[in-house]
Amino acid sequence: MRDPVNKAAVIHIPHASATIPASERASLTISDEALRLELLRMTDWYTDELVDLGEEVASTLVFPISRLVVDPERFADDSVEPMARKGMGAVYTRTSDGRPLRSSLDAAERQRLVEQYYFPHHERLAALVTEALSNSGQCLLIDAHSFPSSPLPCDLDQTPLRPDICIGTDSFHTPAWLGDAALSAFRARGWRVALDRPYAGSIVPMRYHRQDARVASVMVEMNRSLYMDEATGERLPEFPEIGTKVQSALKTLIEAFWRRARASS
Repeated sequence: MRDPVNKAAVIHIPHASATIPASERASLTISDEALRLELLRMTDWYTDELVDLGEEVASTLVFPISRLVVDPERFADDSVEPMARKGMGAVYTRTSDGRPLRSSLDAAERQRLVEQYYFPHHERLAALVTEALSNSGQCLLIDAHSFPSSPLPCDLDQTPLRPDICIGTDSFHTPAWLGDAALSAFRARGWRVALDRPYAGSIVPMRYHRQDARVASVMVEMNRSLYMDEATGERLPEFPEIGTKVQSALKTLIEAFWRRARASS
């Protein structure tokens, strides 16, 4: 019989898609070339490939459209979303360098976008977490991202020297041992790893957010310079090796979580 804890991990990949639905392109007022460059900067290229562990190891959810249409990683309520003041809440109105992305965004259009794209995605994420809890009584949610090697103008952390891997934590949903295990797993593969720098936090569905400690969450961000040419978007020759190392580190982290889950069951 399959160990039920084997279904305790969920991998969330919110920013890997560069797809702009044709029906949404007209609302983005930047030129095609400006859009190409913005997608190059803002897409977490190839993260879906780098963290592909297979369904036997973890359930995976990829947001199917670009964050330039809707960003599922932001809070839906702009009043509690720090990036909203930069025009980059759940629905962006500004580009990464502060230029207008949309000519306007009224309340009705914003509501349409979050209802069409944001909330259904979060319902799917919550369903996967609920399934993991049903299977094992606990869930490890891994929030997978990548980041540019140099800060973007919109980034809150402008420190120029960036690590190879960033581990993001949540004060409620990331127990200290889990953050330490993530740091150790990636450092063991020879990478420079930082905690909550240059990005902090990790996603949890709102129905569980700050309410259910059975849901553990950790963010894993990979420096794009490790695996791609940031000027062209092309994979580097080292891409397969980097993917193997990332997947190995994630499996080590998930195994550490399984051991804790078994010990507490």
